[in-house]
Amino acid sequence: MTANYSEESIKTLDWREHIRKRPGMYIGKLGDGSSPDDGIYLLLKEVLDNSIDEYMMGFGKIIDVEINEDFVKVSDYGRGVPLGKLVDVSSKMNTGAKYDSKVFKKSVGLNGVGIKAVNALSTRFQIESVREGKSRFASFERGILLEDGTETKSNNKNGTTISFYPDGEMFGKFRFIPEYVENMIKYYIYLNSGLKINYNGNVFVSKNGLVDLLNDNMNEESLYPIIHIQDEDIEVALTHGNQYGEEYFSFVNGQHTTQGGTHLIAFREALVKTVREFYKKDYDPSDIRASVIAAISIKVEEPVFESQTKTKLGSKDMGPKGSSVRNFIVNFLSTHLNNYLHKNPEVANILLRKIQDSEKERKAISGIQKLARDRAKKANLHNKKLRDCRAHYNSNHARKSESTIFITEGDSASGSITKSRDVNTQAVFSLKGKPLNTYGLTKKIVYENEEFNLLQSALNIEEGLDDLRYKNVVIATDADVDGMHIRLLLITFFLQFFPNLVRKGHLYVLKTPLFRVRNKKNTHYCYNEGEKRAALDKLGKSSEITRFKGLGEISPDEFKYFIGEDIRLEPVRLHKDDSISELLSFYMGKNTPDRQDFIIENLRIEEDLVEEDLVEELEV
Repeated sequence: MTANYSEESIKTLDWREHIRKRPGMYIGKLGDGSSPDDGIYLLLKEVLDNSIDEYMMGFGKIIDVEINEDFVKVSDYGRGVPLGKLVDVSSKMNTGAKYDSKVFKKSVGLNGVGIKAVNALSTRFQIESVREGKSRFASFERGILLEDGTETKSNNKNGTTISFYPDGEMFGKFRFIPEYVENMIKYYIYLNSGLKINYNGNVFVSKNGLVDLLNDNMNEESLYPIIHIQDEDIEVALTHGNQYGEEYFSFVNGQHTTQGGTHLIAFREALVKTVREFYKKDYDPSDIRASVIAAISIKVEEPVFESQTKTKLGSKDMGPKGSSVRNFIVNFLSTHLNNYLHKNPEVANILLRKIQDSEKERKAISGIQKLARDRAKKANLHNKKLRDCRAHYNSNHARKSESTIFITEGDSASGSITKSRDVNTQAVFSLKGKPLNTYGLTKKIVYENEEFNLLQSALNIEEGLDDLRYKNVVIATDADVDGMHIRLLLITFFLQFFPNLVRKGHLYVLKTPLFRVRNKKNTHYCYNEGEKRAALDKLGKSSEITRFKGLGEISPDEFKYFIGEDIRLEPVRLHKDDSISELLSFYMGKNTPDRQDFIIENLRIEEDLVEEDLVEELEV
């Protein structure tokens, strides 16, 4: 029966109702904090952005950040919000000072939306401002004004303090992961040399800007000293290593544009153009950019981003000094990088050898690549290794950015996931047997090995991550020795040839329950011994206990619970001090005695695991 479409069908939501009804428009997604792009971090960022804008305008050199479980407090020592406008800036859409370019030039905030979203999505939100010896506060509950305080005298420094409790109704049982918060804070200090951010008692500060950023993010020693060039409204740091792939960090007005945009496209183009002109040879772009690690930060007035979360720059014609973004970056690099290479011939020679080595490797495998591509196309047409999702049959699919691919082994496990998945956003790639240990091998093996060639083709990562077809790449193997071995071999493959898949937070391990505990009325799925004991306490000791040995033993009807809204994903992460070459050499190389000693020294017997409520898994 068709619903009656009438005047009563037309509804008008107020600002807070709209934000709570459509949070994705304002913070990208909700999430529980397990991923760095989950909404709770966007709430923190929206508040911090305002404090950073104050610093960029020359007011306040310290920002205090306190996070205690579900409580967040951010204090800056800038000019303070005008006292009579506290309620307006917190609860009236399209209200703010960022529309006045004389007051805020080249700011992060643009649309007068940010802290309104924080307010609407918090159970409690309070803003307090101190200006010229007076203070005032206002408090809200889920966007509804609770108290509008009066002006009082204050001896405190000028500034603004915002505190909030993210709403559990929206974010579920969330938690802030300190590592993700620290990474966000580090990007702020890299881009604002001299700024101090005090996070839970730890002070973060940077003296060398983007050079510190690259040094803190490089896992291996670079081939030559970091090239650091800057001018008004632009800063660039770059070098080359020996890893596969390209790695970039891009920023606009202090905003980390994780998805790049016009400025990053222009930078990659300008790098190729400048290098070709310097060496007077038409090198292939892939050879010039192979193994590059670079950071670029630009400042523009009224930038155009492709969404409220500001992760991708869309501006084309509003670059600094009235030029287009592209022309500004190309002209800057053509001048300053060219000058640097002329003044530093040793660096120029090292870069030239790197380009030539990349060219030799590319030409050596070019014939194999063509055959491999043809094989992959035919395989995708004639077999069922890849069961794709609808998001990739339709290029305009609304949920394309949510897509996930499960990499699993064996027909039974692949079959269970295939029948249980959300066909709109979840794809399945089925491995045949154990993958090859790729440690120490060249990229030639990626094309010669059918499994890896087809996997690379399914992910569409041959030319880098720009065209990665799935946001989440999930390894789904049995929770036994063989499954962990397959998991380790796959992680080795990605670290060896596509490390940016790990660095950019796309690679995960699917956690599946080890036990099912049930009685006649209730069923609990348990992921470790501690959860199993808790389930037995709740359901009774006489409950039936099933130990899952493999994914194929879990029926599709049950599997849908483990890859749906309550999916548990363990991110594969690289830490600052992790060296990929050292990790792979130790765990996957031929140092058998050293590895045996390590295993013996770290061995825990099963009784210890049960006693400590801990099930340890292999991690990178």
